Amino acid sequence: MRGALYGVIDPELGDNVVDLGMYQGADVDPASGAVTVRLALTTAACPLRAQLQHDIVSRVATLPGAGAVKVQTTEMGRDQKAALMSRARWTARQGAPATDIPGRTRVLAISSGKGGVGKSSVTVNLAAGLAARGFVVGVLDADIAGFSVPRMLGMEGSIEARRHGDDGDRVRMEPLVKVIGAGQVRVLSMGFLSAEDEAIMWRGLMLNRALQHFLEDAAWGDLDYLLVDMPPGTGDIQMGLARMLPRAEMLIVTTPALAAQKVAVRAADMARKGYLRVAGVIENMSGFTCDHKEHYDLFGSGGGDRLAAEVGVPLLGRIPIEPDVSAGGDTGTPAALGEGPSAAAFAALVDAVVEAAPVVAMEDCTARLFDAIDDALGPAPAR
Repeated sequence: MRGALYGVIDPELGDNVVDLGMYQGADVDPASGAVTVRLALTTAACPLRAQLQHDIVSRVATLPGAGAVKVQTTEMGRDQKAALMSRARWTARQGAPATDIPGRTRVLAISSGKGGVGKSSVTVNLAAGLAARGFVVGVLDADIAGFSVPRMLGMEGSIEARRHGDDGDRVRMEPLVKVIGAGQVRVLSMGFLSAEDEAIMWRGLMLNRALQHFLEDAAWGDLDYLLVDMPPGTGDIQMGLARMLPRAEMLIVTTPALAAQKVAVRAADMARKGYLRVAGVIENMSGFTCDHKEHYDLFGSGGGDRLAAEVGVPLLGRIPIEPDVSAGGDTGTPAALGEGPSAAAFAALVDAVVEAAPVVAMEDCTARLFDAIDDALGPAPAR
């Protein structure tokens, strides 16, 4: 019985009803051969209920000795639903689409539990700081409806699509490029496709489709880092990124306030349920120091430390409240490229990110490995 039901696939979750834990067993009448299959659904009003019942009846009816077949449905409990969704998220990761993002590129999703904590500001300044060190940094503005990256980097223009590949039949979007120091920032954003004052009113499917285009249909080229400026919360875009780019790591931005920290925990929980690694916490707006050197914790204190301890990851940086951070975002001159306390804080954050997982050119490692093998074996014998 169980073997036959491995072929019954939930079309929405993309896996069979046995491994998803939906199949709860079967009863067989020894006299008539009548079979009753017990099936647990995520909700009693499951829209796929009729299709699943039809598929089960069709398969079980072909088994030797089977008589009439009926399906008895119940609703899953909370723990069963959690296990099913965990399995479904893992299965979705295995079918991640191919992208132009090199395997050596470190992908960091800059996330927050709520809006207004300065997530985009952290993304832009981290990108600028990395580029100033000579890295090539991609910035994917995944906050599709609330884009702000183009203005904060002082970039204007329109995205162009060109043919790529040896046969020239693949049309891909070209990120807009800004040179910073010895490095580059390459950006894709809806801000290059839509007017800044025009509302984007899309549902989750369209938002995910836009993210998919930015990942699959973009000529990112050789990148050291790809920073993804995520929308706040734990919605469609976050789930889509976990499915489409499962190697991404998450950096969680919070303010020092206890309320913000408690909301940010949900972002970490979402990451782990989607099998994404949480790489660290960044505390933004950590305090203000006036001209008289008096320090004020305007939004409380300790939120970053508490969140890092609760999640079990390092606190990578504290960014103070400084007028030049806000002004730099308005004028397109990131504070990380200037001087002062905020620039120093962003420099320390860049150090922490680079030191946490240095970017290594794998082809160089391979070349060194072959050199070591040649040295060990000595010259090839003469023929």
